[in-house]
Amino acid sequence: MQADPHDKRRRQILAGSVAASAVSAAGLLPGLVQAAPRPLNILILGGTGFTGPHQVRYALSRGHKVTLFNRGRRPKEWPAAVEELTGDRDVNDYESLKGRQWDVCIDNPTSVPSWVRDAAAVLKGNIKHYIFISTVSVYESNGKPGEDETGARAVYKGADAMKETTADLRKNMALYGPLKALSEDEAHKHFAGMTTVIRPGLIVGPGDETDRFSYWPLRLQRGGKTLVPPLQDPVKFIDGRDIAEWAIRMAEQRTFGDFNAFGPAGELTMGAMLKQINEATGNKAQFVEASEKFLDENKVGAWMDLPVWVPGSGETAGFHRRSNARAVKAGLTFRSVDQTTTDFLAWWATLDEKRRSAPLRAGLKPEREAELLAKLGG
Repeated sequence: MQADPHDKRRRQILAGSVAASAVSAAGLLPGLVQAAPRPLNILILGGTGFTGPHQVRYALSRGHKVTLFNRGRRPKEWPAAVEELTGDRDVNDYESLKGRQWDVCIDNPTSVPSWVRDAAAVLKGNIKHYIFISTVSVYESNGKPGEDETGARAVYKGADAMKETTADLRKNMALYGPLKALSEDEAHKHFAGMTTVIRPGLIVGPGDETDRFSYWPLRLQRGGKTLVPPLQDPVKFIDGRDIAEWAIRMAEQRTFGDFNAFGPAGELTMGAMLKQINEATGNKAQFVEASEKFLDENKVGAWMDLPVWVPGSGETAGFHRRSNARAVKAGLTFRSVDQTTTDFLAWWATLDEKRRSAPLRAGLKPEREAELLAKLGG
């Protein structure tokens, strides 16, 4: 239902016990987050998903004023006053944003270029900085290690990108990279000279509902012989809090341009990642390493069957070796694997029993893993 333009819904929740729990969930320690050099008036398009709440809490801790724009379907509790405006980007409803001005807009959920175009029709001239959260999926290929932000991007081959909808995308996820690339172009077109494009890889940590990284802390916590992919292959990912907090700092610094956002700063192998997760969960698991050939012959897929991992050779040789040097130079920092693991498990423990006992949305099912371990003699 379209929002009433005269009913700009506001919700204010005062700091107190809610503030303490929210700060704790964000991994922010009271008194350790410094105030920003100057307060900003920040508009966040889509602030109730995975990284949005981390952005909000960090922005508030830095002394900024925050306005959220979404459909209002997932109410959150914040550690300070937050303004919430409602609208529906699927039907070009931006009425609640008209006649308003902000220092910066952070666009989290956009996956189709028409959303950028339509938002720009209202925001152009009313913001000084546009931060677009994109994805490393915009790149055309992943075979070359060390490629940076100038690598060739995926090309849209449909009839009319501006007519593509989020419903179309859900039906054909092959459109995801090309449409994100065109969304980046729209951002640079309408907010020329004031756009920051952030391209994260796999986003992990507290709040992640995809289970794509979560599989490993939960599996290794369970212990016992554990099927793992080639341990020498490289991995890259980003804690949701790291990318959220960096986006706020980029707004404070008015840093523009395109950035690959994943970590760590140096090299990390699958083996090193799993070792740190295992240590953080009590060293209960014993790794049984499977070769890429074995996994391929047994139709065990990278990424979803064995999350985070993709082969470090061939067509995906560069997937986890893409350069993040530009982002690191611009101040992107990373939590340790063990901190992400510990904080994820603390968050997981707060979820209801139905969610925690349900089959994970990624990773091998226990019975399938057992079959594979038996084949390996594990």
